Amino acid sequence: FVNVRLEEEKPIFNKQRIDFTPPERINHLAVCNNQLCMSLGKDTLLRIDLAKPDQPNQIELGRKDESKVHKLFLDPTGSHLLICLSTSECLYLNRNTQKVRSLSRWRGHLIESVGWNKQLGNETNTGPVLVGTSQGIIFEAEISATEGSLFNTNPDQYFRQVHSLEEDGKPAPVCCLEVERGGSENKYFIIATTRKRLFQFVGKLAEGSEQQGFSSIFSQSQDLLPSFQEFPANMGYSEITFYTPKLRNSPKSFGWMMGNGVLYGQLDYVRPDSLLSDVQVWEYTPDIDINLNKPISIVLTQFHFLLLLHDRVKAICTLNGQEVYEDLFPDKFGTLKKMIKDPVGGLVWIYTERAVFRYHIQREARDVWQMYMSMTKFDLAKEYCRDRPECMDMVLAKEAEHCFQNKRLGQLESDGNSVIFQETRDEFRQFLSSSKHKECLYNNRSTIYDLLASHGNVDDMVYFSVVMQDYERVISHYCQHDDYSAALDVLSKHCDQKLFYKFSPVLMQHIPKKVVDAWIEMGKRLDPKKLIPALMNYSQMGSSQQISETIRYMEFCVYKLTVTEEAIHNYLLSLYAKYKPDSLLQYLKQAGTHPSEIHYDLKYALRLCAENGYLKACVLVYRIMELYEEAVDLALQVDVDLAKTCADLPEDDEELRKKLWLKIARHVVQEEKDVKKAMNCLSSCNLLKIEDILPFFPDFVTIDHFKEAICSSLEEYNQHIEELKQEMEEATESAKRIREDIQEMRNKYGVVDSQEKCAACDFPLLNRPFYLFLCGHMFHYDCLFQEVTPHLTPLKQSRLEELQKKLAATTQTSKSRHRPALKDEGDTASLGKGNAGTSREQIKSDMDDIIASECVYCGELMIKSIDKPFIDPQKFEEEKSSWL
Repeated sequence: FVNVRLEEEKPIFNKQRIDFTPPERINHLAVCNNQLCMSLGKDTLLRIDLAKPDQPNQIELGRKDESKVHKLFLDPTGSHLLICLSTSECLYLNRNTQKVRSLSRWRGHLIESVGWNKQLGNETNTGPVLVGTSQGIIFEAEISATEGSLFNTNPDQYFRQVHSLEEDGKPAPVCCLEVERGGSENKYFIIATTRKRLFQFVGKLAEGSEQQGFSSIFSQSQDLLPSFQEFPANMGYSEITFYTPKLRNSPKSFGWMMGNGVLYGQLDYVRPDSLLSDVQVWEYTPDIDINLNKPISIVLTQFHFLLLLHDRVKAICTLNGQEVYEDLFPDKFGTLKKMIKDPVGGLVWIYTERAVFRYHIQREARDVWQMYMSMTKFDLAKEYCRDRPECMDMVLAKEAEHCFQNKRLGQLESDGNSVIFQETRDEFRQFLSSSKHKECLYNNRSTIYDLLASHGNVDDMVYFSVVMQDYERVISHYCQHDDYSAALDVLSKHCDQKLFYKFSPVLMQHIPKKVVDAWIEMGKRLDPKKLIPALMNYSQMGSSQQISETIRYMEFCVYKLTVTEEAIHNYLLSLYAKYKPDSLLQYLKQAGTHPSEIHYDLKYALRLCAENGYLKACVLVYRIMELYEEAVDLALQVDVDLAKTCADLPEDDEELRKKLWLKIARHVVQEEKDVKKAMNCLSSCNLLKIEDILPFFPDFVTIDHFKEAICSSLEEYNQHIEELKQEMEEATESAKRIREDIQEMRNKYGVVDSQEKCAACDFPLLNRPFYLFLCGHMFHYDCLFQEVTPHLTPLKQSRLEELQKKLAATTQTSKSRHRPALKDEGDTASLGKGNAGTSREQIKSDMDDIIASECVYCGELMIKSIDKPFIDPQKFEEEKSSWL
């Protein structure tokens, strides 16, 4: 029984962007034997030795016509570069020279493919090579970098037709050419492809006659080989790629990208009927359409082939035909143009017009043992995990289980012993479940597990785990045998939260809908926060079903369980933003409009919406954060009506509202240039006037559109002026009446009889200075002072004491003036007398304002004292004791 958690591995396909910014756009790129050549712009060629990347070599082609580079071809040694032009011309450049030479014999043919000679090619000579054209003609040629004789200075030694290819009775472009030597009898194999057909040519060359070329192979009888393989779909081109293992000279496998899919298989140089063996067709997935989204290039590795689309790279495993990797490229780099593999270095290169990328493929065979194990090819599986004991254990366990199920059980049943076997099993299980032995079995359960596992008795081991209530082991067993539904059944039956948290990540990757149903059934017994790791684990690379199920459970937590955890709401927000943008705005609206009602992080929501370009959602978040200016600025990029609703939100701040409406008016006038909308702003907001928005209009705009607004504004101003006039007249009249009342008050008088008494002390009034109030009450000055003072505020009491001191001081001054004055002090004494009199009268007036502003019995002081006790609480005890 194997329960091993394998260590996390680094990715097989590791992408790296090359730190290189081309001075002009990249048209074509070729790489071989660590030599990289690229065509830039119209007339520039850049060569880079990847062993010395800091020493690039730039060459100008010197073309003055409108010709463009059609394709580049670089031979396996990296020495010979063919530059094919759109004007059906061809140029040649050797690695050791700076001189671009024209191939005159090749003129008039648009070159589509070159089959290099890997046996005879060297740094100075290509040997005989095959050249395919757009008209379906295959030529044989040879190029030499030496200057040649006096009469032959051209690098092309010869250029002669050896064959032609057709499709549907018409010439078809020769898309690819490959020349290989296999076997020990000097046998050569030539593969040529058109848009829909794959041709095979095989023949022998006499010993020592290789330099004479391949024309004899095309002329030999082809009775043993099918002339071609054809597929119905046509996407305008095709591409074939080969994989050559290390320490071998000939390719081992091939992959042909054509209209119906990818034809891939092995190359068998011994079979007489066909070079291709174990052939399979991988059909394009629905997201690959040969009309709208064509595959551009293909590269074959040991166990995968890579397909290049306009915006991504897909990797498909050749063992099971499953897509195992997808890499999406950002739009900022532009459309992907081509993918090339350096057959010598093994690196994969991809380029756009503005960038170059490189893929390192490492430890490609590390997961192959799993695929061979699932295909029950245990010998191959063991071969690929020989250095990994933990993987070898799993393969051996799987092989033992396979043998046990297919041999031992089959033998029992074939011998007619199935009844005996069943009876024995029932008796054994009865023993395991006996309560008499339960404690003993429980104490020795690990030994029993080992015994059952060593005999390959998996079913009884699972049964024993259930009896021991060791559900974790049961679930682990089901998961390792890919029986995820059975594992979930055990989980759902026993409702153990810890087991849910432990196994949910595995189950969620394989049966997401059933897992979410189980979570929902568990309801509040599960903590959604502890399930987030399981959700995050798959959602980064999960299928659309897994993503939709995650959203379903998050919605259940938010709407049904009313979970308020910020992490849950933030995760649901991120899922909406990435996969379900239609629900994002709806969620934000129902989540609340005040920060106290919100359960998600407002700043996180704002950043998420901004990164994904959801402007309406950003406006809504700004409104909740009460950042109305930012909300209006952003809303104006979406919808003016939305901006208007935002501008009306700050109801208590008229200044801010006016500022926001002015933003809208400025946008409508200056950006949309819509005068009618600007007038609507005036009618929508009563804070705006026509003079507020007039500065936004250009100098030479006709008055027709806002004539009515100006007229109505002038009428409002006239009405306002009339109202001000009326108010001024009323104020003048009121001031006049007040002056008359003051004058009348000055002339008022009262008659005091000699028998009148003070209302406070009941002594005759005329004996001392007194006050007479309009109500008829009369008080001595000192009696009124004593009555009023207790009711004054502390501030007024201190003010009154201050005035008394000043009055006493002025009285002292007035007495001193009766002493004789010096002659030269006369004027000064006279002046002082006048000032003292004025000051004394002013002090008395200020004291009267405090003491005699109203009658102490009829005025406000008496009303305020109505709830005060007759006896001061501080003197209550003293007063009480005086009565006893």
